[in-house]
Amino acid sequence: MKKRALLSVSDKTGLEKLARGLIERDFELISSSGTAKFLRSAGLPVTEVADVTGFPSILGGRVKTLHPAVFGGILARRDEPSDLGELVSRNISPIDLVVCNLYPFERAASDGAGTAELVEQIDIGGVSLLRAAAKNFRFVTVLCRPDQYDAALADWDLRGDFSDGFRRHAAVQALNQTARYDAVIVRTLSRSLGEPCPNDAPLALSSVNPLKYGENPYQSAELLLPAASRFPLEIKSGGGLSYNNVLDLDAAMRAFALLRDRPAAAVIKHTTPCGIAQADTLEEAWQLAHACDPVSSFGGVAAVTRNIDAPFARILADRFLEVLLCPSIDDDALAILSARRPKLRIAVWDGVQPQAKGLRSTWTGFLAQDDGLPPLPSPDAGRWVGTPRPELWDDLILAWKAAALSKSNAVAMVKNGATVGIGMGFCSRLFAVEFAARQAGEKARGTVMASDAFFPFPDGVEEAARAGVQAIIQPGGSVKDEEVFAVSEKLGVSQFITGVRTFRH
Repeated sequence: MKKRALLSVSDKTGLEKLARGLIERDFELISSSGTAKFLRSAGLPVTEVADVTGFPSILGGRVKTLHPAVFGGILARRDEPSDLGELVSRNISPIDLVVCNLYPFERAASDGAGTAELVEQIDIGGVSLLRAAAKNFRFVTVLCRPDQYDAALADWDLRGDFSDGFRRHAAVQALNQTARYDAVIVRTLSRSLGEPCPNDAPLALSSVNPLKYGENPYQSAELLLPAASRFPLEIKSGGGLSYNNVLDLDAAMRAFALLRDRPAAAVIKHTTPCGIAQADTLEEAWQLAHACDPVSSFGGVAAVTRNIDAPFARILADRFLEVLLCPSIDDDALAILSARRPKLRIAVWDGVQPQAKGLRSTWTGFLAQDDGLPPLPSPDAGRWVGTPRPELWDDLILAWKAAALSKSNAVAMVKNGATVGIGMGFCSRLFAVEFAARQAGEKARGTVMASDAFFPFPDGVEEAARAGVQAIIQPGGSVKDEEVFAVSEKLGVSQFITGVRTFRH
């Protein structure tokens, strides 16, 4: 008895070769209308699904294969007499192989299709075919990707039938395909319809490329992107990114997004800034940012918020950096940096921020949170403690940005548009202030300081005052706030209380 194969595909890559191979192995081919037309144009014999079901395709092709004559042939259990008897009584022939791939919803989403087009790219019958064939994997083989075709024919040739192992593996691949397909649809369509995506919606990921290793050589790693999204950076030179490069680039992109209102530069090391500055020119901002910690900036990742031209490229070429993030770069500037620093990875970013949940893996499970930038403080949305110092507002905001970008506990001292000391990653806020003051040295005199969270005790403010800090911006919220404020006023240090914490835990 001839085997029967149902072929219904959107991507016809490799289909003619597979179909010829199946015919040579004594398969009868059944196809939906579009696939049948393709096979006939190649001179291959094929029976249309409509001739099997006795029912034509309707609703402009929305309903083609959804019929008991098709799904009964797929789902019938060959070791269940009642199933086989029912097939005979209803004149339904078994289907042994299903070859199906789905409407290209993910590609349409990646291309920015509107809601109407996205809806038309939601495959109904194809998903049902794959799931039905996978469900009956003991008797039916399912192929969902062109790269499976050669392996399927090779497996058949070993014994004149598909092996149990091949059917099981293929079933899992098909179910994975439908799960991924649904995951892409729910996230894309919720965004297109302006509806919040459910918190428990599945997340489909695509591997961009395997990385050489993770944080350390003993750890394997790869970069994954949400399905239907594109890698946001254009790498202009220097080769591929490492795992640690990607982590530092994430911090650099956040710095870029916070600083882009003016010419600015940030140097990132181990995902936290070691220097940030804003100025009238990019060159000045770069020199000021680098000067905050010239030793630590060696081998770091830098972000600049304006186009890189040839004169600035010559300045940058004097420093060893792993990665440089920028909004654009002139061709002659790229040539200069590529020649002087051939291993420097230059990443161009348009600044469009993703709207996604932050996802972190822990040994207890996954943590998810909104991953946008913190809201900028406003003079009208907080309060001064002590003498208001509106003339220091620009420096206070820059210090706030630096602290918000740093690992907690974090403080940042700023003077004349540049960080001069950053204390981050300390278990004690006092230690963070002491480190920032020591790093700033004499430059601490006349600075402003930001703290990413409240001061639990007055000692941090006292240390800042000793260093020469004249104003502080912080969220407040400590049970000892009033004691901290009293000490601050006594020492002549003004404070602006934002009410918003910016931990980076």
